[in-house]
Amino acid sequence: MHRLLAHAFALLAVLLVASPATAQLRVEITGVGSNQFPVSVANFRRDGEIPQPVDEIIRADLQRSGRFRMVDAGPTPLADTAAVSLSEFKGRGADALVVGSASRLADGRYDLRFRLYDTVKQTQLDALSYVSTAAELRLNAHRIADRIFEKLTGERGVFATRIAYVVQLAKDSFELQIADSDGASAQPALRSREPIMSPAWSADGTRLAYVSFESRKPVVYVHTVTTGERRALANFRGSNSAPAWAPDGRSLAVVLTRDGLSQIYSINADGSNVQRLTRSAGIDTEPVFSPDGRFIYFTSDRGGGPQIYRMNTDGSGVARVTFSGDYNVSPRVSPDGRLLAYVGRRGGRFQVHTLDLVTNQELALTETALDESPSFAPNGRMLLYATEVGRRGILASVSVDGRVRVRLSGPSGDVREPTWGPFIK
Repeated sequence: MHRLLAHAFALLAVLLVASPATAQLRVEITGVGSNQFPVSVANFRRDGEIPQPVDEIIRADLQRSGRFRMVDAGPTPLADTAAVSLSEFKGRGADALVVGSASRLADGRYDLRFRLYDTVKQTQLDALSYVSTAAELRLNAHRIADRIFEKLTGERGVFATRIAYVVQLAKDSFELQIADSDGASAQPALRSREPIMSPAWSADGTRLAYVSFESRKPVVYVHTVTTGERRALANFRGSNSAPAWAPDGRSLAVVLTRDGLSQIYSINADGSNVQRLTRSAGIDTEPVFSPDGRFIYFTSDRGGGPQIYRMNTDGSGVARVTFSGDYNVSPRVSPDGRLLAYVGRRGGRFQVHTLDLVTNQELALTETALDESPSFAPNGRMLLYATEVGRRGILASVSVDGRVRVRLSGPSGDVREPTWGPFIK
């Protein structure tokens, strides 16, 4: 049985065993975006020992988005104060140029600066400096990449956001990890000898809800990311699973079996006011709110096979949404509410699809065969998901037009159930 079906309709599925984790990841990019913008990111001038390769991080971020074509700037570092020939870089084919510097200050912090130039109009587009601790250097490099992305595309960048996912390190070793959007700097939020499942970010990025089996049954917890404090939210008789935050952060949808089959309930974020929303003769699971908070999308086999449905947040107005194929699960809605992402089975392959909720057009985005848990980037341009390569789960992402695919792989355990966090305020 495919792992997604086991996860959605038999919560006690056992994850695969994998090797111990390390911090090293290999990034593999395939495909290119349409109308790539040619940009050159020069080597930053370094004064003193700089513990993070800031310029390399910026290049990797821009390249990973698929929106940019990197133009070689040559080996010579160019500081933000340097006199540069914009005409020269325009002649090399770059429509934009990034220069910068990183220097160690007397108090042990770092001064990080950059400038962005339009080589066509021969003008400066942006400039900023950060005073950064060593621990903040990578984050600030992502922030610079975000500013470059926004100045050149008009859209907000997501490089400084975070992702969460579950990784199995050994037979009885599980971690809920939080990492940069590129999968680097992973830190465990929770370690357990029992499985962890279904992490979900609150809209403000301060809390994660998830399912833990540490008490030998599935219990929903809410975890405050900054402090590590957590508490059981749903610990009723039977199974407690699949938490999903309402956009306002005041309540969640959860799946409970306390009254029989798996059904969807609402519950306040403090654990009060539990209300049943669905009353079907099938299994209703995997709820997710629409960004405007008006609807809940969910997976149900009430029609004979797993399909995606939509209802009002009070449980009324249930309507089927997916009709292509006999298996569609794990719904997620884009930040603008236009696209529905899910995993569909087509020809025996489980792949990430999107459905345009306005035109009703379906698009297959991936070419792998065992995809799971799609999650939109907060700007709606990419989808994060897990897939299986060599009998091991890895992280991957794909652009919403399917043109750009990125795999993050390495000796980092068996990775499952990723979720992309919101913009950091």
